[in-house]
Amino acid sequence: MNRTKKITLKHMSKLKKANAKLQNSNKPKYVSKAERERLAALEVVETVQIESE
Repeated sequence: MNRTKKITLKHMSKLKKANAKLQNSNKPKYVSKAERERLAALEVVETVQIESE
């Protein structure tokens, strides 16, 4: 591989990485199992309070 090709490949890979960071993902943000359980428990408590009123 000649010097020019090496430089070009490095430059192109940096550009690809930079463009990948700019793209938005449709994937939902990760929520840990413990956090999901905590949120579910809070939701149950709120529904019980609303029903008791």
